[in-house]
Amino acid sequence: MTVTTADNNKKEIIINESHRGLELTDGAFTRVLAPGRYPLPKRRTFFGRRLPEVNITLVDVRERELTIKGQEILTFDKVAIRVNIVVQFRVTDPKAAVLEVASYEDRLYSDAQLAARRSLAAMTLEDILTNRTRLSEDILADVKEIAARYGVAILRADVKDLVFPGNLQDVMNKVLAAERLAQAQLIEARTRAEAQQIEAEARAAIEERQAAATATKTRLQAEADAEARRLRGEVELQTLQALEKAVSAFSENPALLRLRELEAMQSLAQSANARLYIDFQKSAARPPTE
Repeated sequence: MTVTTADNNKKEIIINESHRGLELTDGAFTRVLAPGRYPLPKRRTFFGRRLPEVNITLVDVRERELTIKGQEILTFDKVAIRVNIVVQFRVTDPKAAVLEVASYEDRLYSDAQLAARRSLAAMTLEDILTNRTRLSEDILADVKEIAARYGVAILRADVKDLVFPGNLQDVMNKVLAAERLAQAQLIEARTRAEAQQIEAEARAAIEERQAAATATKTRLQAEADAEARRLRGEVELQTLQALEKAVSAFSENPALLRLRELEAMQSLAQSANARLYIDFQKSAARPPTE
């Protein structure tokens, strides 16, 4: 929108926050008007002298979107692809946007279109299918520097749609279906392998714990058997030592042996089923003890 003093009867102009005003006086740039209220000079003569003509062009500085639809482009391997591109931009220099190019929106449209053609012409169909973000990155890198020259900052440049020929679309659908099936089978195989690995690890852990428990049990049993043998040996040794002392005492004191015999006979006499056999011949032949 351009306001000119030649065809405007208003006394002032209001520039909103979303715009900037580019002021030209007699066709020459004078200043960029910030948001606010500005008076407009009247277009009249003063003593035969014409007053300057002032033009104010409003420039939208908000973030906007430009859509480039249905661009049919040949790839490096001669496949025709229709591309829809979305460019998000903002005017950062109103003076350059109005004075450097006739229409910055038309120029931006052409620059993005040419950038897409240059990028796709260097890519094969396989490149596009495996790395779709490359096309968006190429367009952004190509247009960003060019647009900065006429006061426009490119925020994003994305490929919205890629339309392939009909027969190629069918082939791609089959390829995608095969890829999805292969991915599903791969995921299933990985899941099955992981489950088998977990099961094997759990089984190995159980066997390891069982082996450790068996080894501990065997060790404890061996230690218990060794301790029992040691105790039996000590008891047997003590018994032999006691018998040895008893034999020595009896040999030194025969009366003690005789007393032990009498104690044994007395114990036997207390049992009704006990039988006592005495060899009287040996008793008679034994000399009397004094």
